[in-house]
Amino acid sequence: MELDKIDRAILALLQADAHLTIQEIGQRISLSKTPVHERIKRLEREGVIDRYVTVLNKKKIGNPLAVFCQITLDKQTADNFADFDRAVLELPEVLSCHLVSGTFDYLIHVIVPDMDAYNQFYRERLSVISGIVHISSFFVMAEVKSTTAIPV
Repeated sequence: MELDKIDRAILALLQADAHLTIQEIGQRISLSKTPVHERIKRLEREGVIDRYVTVLNKKKIGNPLAVFCQITLDKQTADNFADFDRAVLELPEVLSCHLVSGTFDYLIHVIVPDMDAYNQFYRERLSVISGIVHISSFFVMAEVKSTTAIPV
């Protein structure tokens, strides 16, 4: 799907604040409500807009410890990858999971309340996943940048 300048402006505004009304978006890009509404509906239908979410402050809800884990599987087979993928989808502590190239297979982003909670998560939920041969954990000391906005 080809995105023009107006589509990109709408997407940038919605990424910054999904609570903006169609009228507010129209005012900011000098377009009336009807074409703005039609464009947003088209972007939703085409899958450019995947979903609308609320971004929470992890510290204020009691999950301030962020951990990145490098996961290495014992065998790089389709079945092993599929088994790991299914298992990690069941872990709400995992914010993101990426199959990567390089010296390990997956990079996951985990959030938990504290080190004790991570230790329990690691011992009882993560390390017991079949096929894992190695896990390296990296604890976030400071979050320099965190965004959900994709450059448009």
